[in-house]
Amino acid sequence: MLVDDEAPARKRLRELLSDCAAELNLEIVEESKNGAVALAALDKVKPDVILLDIRMPEMDGIEFAQHVQKLPEPPAIIFTTAYDNYAIQAFEVNAIDYLLKPIRVERLAAALKKAQALSAASLLALQHLSPRAPANLSVVERGKIQLIPINEILYLKAELKYVTIKTCEREYLLEESLTKLEQEYASRFVRIHRNCLVAKEFIIGLEKTEGGTENAESQSGWVVLLKGLDEKLAISRRQLHLVKEIKN
Repeated sequence: MLVDDEAPARKRLRELLSDCAAELNLEIVEESKNGAVALAALDKVKPDVILLDIRMPEMDGIEFAQHVQKLPEPPAIIFTTAYDNYAIQAFEVNAIDYLLKPIRVERLAAALKKAQALSAASLLALQHLSPRAPANLSVVERGKIQLIPINEILYLKAELKYVTIKTCEREYLLEESLTKLEQEYASRFVRIHRNCLVAKEFIIGLEKTEGGTENAESQSGWVVLLKGLDEKLAISRRQLHLVKEIKN
């Protein structure tokens, strides 16, 4: 599978793969112009290897790779890149295959032979190369990747080993750290309790309720009201001032 927003680059890869055909048994099952299109294509094709550009519109290669790694049997990923030496060193340190443009047929053949699925740890190490937090969270349902746009999420709530993602339409379960999500999306969400983040833009008000104790992490006697949600979410005493600042 080829993923690159430039048609000439995909054409060049097709030519190089053709040159490798005598040595390797290859078939191009799909071509996509960016990560979002490629994710949709994975519903109908199951590639063994993806040749993936990094800088693409709508969804870049690193975000795409993060979503793909949630599949039960993720394909191997080889980055194709025009990054400078600093980025190349990052790839080498983390044992990630990369092809520096312009790509040589010998390098492509060697990369295909040793292609291995990109590990979650390697993706974490690469995040500094993609300064924007992913525009979507993703979960796998019935073997398919479901994207949940960040701007549609009302709240994120930690429950046992999962995080519940709540949108106006439905709920999803995500295996992720709430603290990590808070760090990645600090500008969008505010923590209202130790186990819950809510989207700032969906907060429409606060409401006083009965109760509250002296424990700083217990109910404060206030709940937050979110647009499009009937459920009222309790605010801890420790976080109450942060939520009030948003509304003021």
